[in-house]
Amino acid sequence: MKRQGRNQGRQAGGAAVEFALVLPLLLFIIFSTIEFSLALYDKAVITNAAREAARAGVVVRTNRLTEDQIEAVATSYMTNRLISFGSGTPTVNASNSAGVPGANLTVTVEYPYNGLALGPLLSALTGPITLSSTATMINE
Repeated sequence: MKRQGRNQGRQAGGAAVEFALVLPLLLFIIFSTIEFSLALYDKAVITNAAREAARAGVVVRTNRLTEDQIEAVATSYMTNRLISFGSGTPTVNASNSAGVPGANLTVTVEYPYNGLALGPLLSALTGPITLSSTATMINE
């Protein structure tokens, strides 16, 4: 009976050692999932911003939007939607071909992504991570 108690104590110590070995891997997987989810969310936001700005620029109006106004549409869309942890500001570039019907309007949005913890580590290895999106629509 005494011997059984000793083995249980050793097994409990073994479980603690196994947990200490597996915990860093488990935390890495959890934080990687969170980082990837945040990057996908920000990518969806800049994609929608480019699409919204392009749509605002191609609709028929008496006074078409200028390139600066189209860029302002994308910027205002992203204002409170991006999840930025000290990331830089997004840059928006619109080329409208003077608003001629049938011509293309292209809106490009670029956003430097930093992330929480793994983003800066990955950036140190691969260089800065830039999310970009381009929307092209035909002027009506």
